[in-house]
Amino acid sequence: MEEVDVEPVVTNISGIRPGKRMGFAWGPGDILVYETQNKASGPTGSGCAFIHVVRKDEDIYSPILRKLFNESHHIFVGLQTIKDDLPSKSKKPQFVSISRNYRSVIRACMEELQQAAVSANDTDMATQYGNQVSILLAIELIWNLCEVLFIDAAPAGSLLLHLLDWVRLHKSDVDEKAKGVLQSDSPAEHRDYWDVVCAVKTLLDHLFNPCSLNNMFFPDRLQWEISFFAFCVFQVLSYVLQGRLEDTRKMLMKQAMLQPAAKSMYKLMDSLLSKMPFYNPGGTQTLTEFDVKWRNWHEEVDRYLKDNSFASNQHLEVICKILLGDEDVLLEHKELLSTWYYFLITRLLYCHPTVKPTELHYYAQSSMMMFLDSGVPEPLDSILLAAFEFDIHQVIKDCSFGSNLREFLLLEYASGLFTHHSLWQCAVDYFDHCPEFGRVYLELQIERVPLDTERKALKVLRICEERQMSEQVRSICKIMAMRAVRNNRLGSALSWSIRAKDAAFATLISERFLQDYCAKGTFSDLDLIDNLGSTMLLSDRLTFLGKYREFHKLYGEKCFSDAAKLLLSLMTAKIAPQSFWMTLLTDALPLLEQKEVIFSAEQTYELMYCLEELTSSLITAASGSGRPMQEEDVEVTKVEMLRLALARNLASAIVKEGTMQT
Repeated sequence: MEEVDVEPVVTNISGIRPGKRMGFAWGPGDILVYETQNKASGPTGSGCAFIHVVRKDEDIYSPILRKLFNESHHIFVGLQTIKDDLPSKSKKPQFVSISRNYRSVIRACMEELQQAAVSANDTDMATQYGNQVSILLAIELIWNLCEVLFIDAAPAGSLLLHLLDWVRLHKSDVDEKAKGVLQSDSPAEHRDYWDVVCAVKTLLDHLFNPCSLNNMFFPDRLQWEISFFAFCVFQVLSYVLQGRLEDTRKMLMKQAMLQPAAKSMYKLMDSLLSKMPFYNPGGTQTLTEFDVKWRNWHEEVDRYLKDNSFASNQHLEVICKILLGDEDVLLEHKELLSTWYYFLITRLLYCHPTVKPTELHYYAQSSMMMFLDSGVPEPLDSILLAAFEFDIHQVIKDCSFGSNLREFLLLEYASGLFTHHSLWQCAVDYFDHCPEFGRVYLELQIERVPLDTERKALKVLRICEERQMSEQVRSICKIMAMRAVRNNRLGSALSWSIRAKDAAFATLISERFLQDYCAKGTFSDLDLIDNLGSTMLLSDRLTFLGKYREFHKLYGEKCFSDAAKLLLSLMTAKIAPQSFWMTLLTDALPLLEQKEVIFSAEQTYELMYCLEELTSSLITAASGSGRPMQEEDVEVTKVEMLRLALARNLASAIVKEGTMQT
């Protein structure tokens, strides 16, 4: 079961009366909920006649999002046509283009959801659409950053240009509204005028002292919040923080017209802005040459600030400090920057324009700490930070839905199918076509399939073996082996333990086979034991079981000499448990009593040695065991019979071998 970071959301089901019992039935991806009656509590009146369907993810059934799923699937199909044998450099432009196609589909879906939210008459539906837009915005933000860092993989110099485009694309739309107001013929009559006024007032309250603003910018003492100049202040600061210096210069020209006395300062600022160098990836200038040029410009800006060239104009002085990358001034503009990653890009633009991809993680971490101060990062912040740290696996993990929506949907759908008693086999094929997390999901889900019958267990096992899921194969085989042992089906248990390659369990079951043989005098499941083949090498005890059965076959076929050699080797090789030695020596008695000498003198000596070793151990065990006298008498009788048979065989073997030598 997946762990959750927060408490699950409570779902209120309308129609279910408080205090009543509820029944439910799980389905593939949803739950059926209904009201039940407790007969023991007496008459309760009529119950609710409705059955409620509670879905895990209602968004999947949205008609607008369904378009997103379908269009993204078409893009995915096109992606599969890219040949694997193409060089990486040839693939990169195609991958970038495909990534942008994905993002354009997401943005188109967002626009449609926004329109649906505006036109929705139901407040709940409008809220639902708004939530979906927020999720897609986060997805597109993360996707775009990953495109810059992992797919396009821009080098130093170009990297910052791509990051600037990224942050501008996802900037708040307040500055876009302000731009529309400023470019209109009558700003005060524009439809977005008052929206921007509210934003400007809130932001400039944090950036400047309102009294100083009145004294500096508004000599006629008009209400500052409705002043055209306030719009310009807001827009200029926003443009500078985004690195849009051409737009900044145009706005400063409008401000200069309202302040003729400060025209020379505006001209100087315009000159500094026009001189700021930007790296051109397609140009002839090297990165080192650009770095030297940028440092010279930076020193020039610093020189003008130190000689108080803008001291009489607080607004221009703030811009000058921003151009120098003054972190304290940047942090004073949190309301305009709005996010730590916006602060990061602005900081890099004016302090480290040649930042390398390998250095991003340092600046990202420090920027987030500085911007959030003691605040707790949101989940989106953690995902973006992981991207800046080039930890793509953490990005995918934190996003929870996988690396693309197609796989997310397939995984969800297949997980639902796995809850069905027969459709789970279909789900396996879906997981097979999810390259990122399909195997992980399959490994987790396959372990939850109830192994009701051996036939079903074999189906599950075949699926695991075909996909080389060794851990799951061992787990299934152990479960079935344990079940067979509990039902005293030793042959089936041994078969499952061999498939699991579980030496310890195979040893345990082999012991059970030998115990049964000692009790009954015969083996069960002879077909299995006779066809162990090389699998008997899994454990010593299993090897002994297979070879001991082979001894019986040789004896039954009257191959006495081969049977004798095998029996002796089982004892001298020490693979037979010592508790079974008496049985082996007893099995040797018929061979010792044959008219023809089977055991040679040397072999007979070895059998005698084994008997004496067994006798010593029996004496030691008997002294502290407290066994009944009857059992001890039986053991003594067996030993005496064996000694007599061995002595006779030894005499016969010596005579035979001596006769052959003469």
